[in-house]
Amino acid sequence: MVRKIEQMVQFEEQGVKTVLVDLEGSIEDIVGAVNGADAVVFTAGSGGRTGADKTMMIDFDGAIKSMEAAKQARVKRFVIVSAIGVKDRDKWLSSAPYYSAAKYYADVWLEKSGLDYTIIRPGGLTNDPGTGKVKVAVDLEHGQIPREDVASAIYAALENDHTIGKAFDMIGGETPVEDAL
Repeated sequence: MVRKIEQMVQFEEQGVKTVLVDLEGSIEDIVGAVNGADAVVFTAGSGGRTGADKTMMIDFDGAIKSMEAAKQARVKRFVIVSAIGVKDRDKWLSSAPYYSAAKYYADVWLEKSGLDYTIIRPGGLTNDPGTGKVKVAVDLEHGQIPREDVASAIYAALENDHTIGKAFDMIGGETPVEDAL
């Protein structure tokens, strides 16, 4: 699911089936996008250059709409990419507390949703090549992790029912992703 036609064209050129939906749109649009799916993976974020308003509309409300859409479409499995440290208010980003709040409350909403959830809270995302190795714990000090390793963890979580009902921080480490989960 993408929100811009340019993104849709790029993915379809790579053979990836896409649908065009805006998280600021209706829940019904999202239901149409997830209908028939085995799982919903929410990785959307408003980006570091937006203000509190967009953060709340995408990272919080967009996440909740996606959960509601999953339930309406009878998709039980839901994986969300959150952010390291948000479960503890003392660790919220002082530069953007609204970002931490949006991620925290989306996580709380998911935990109470009745969906088969996994919450992955990565550290700072990098564009470095993935290593396939991570460090996972309920509470970690801030660190970095390649986006590629987060993607590997999402895939591994979808394949591992032991991650259902779990939330964990994740940074680069020395343990293979599958073993860490």
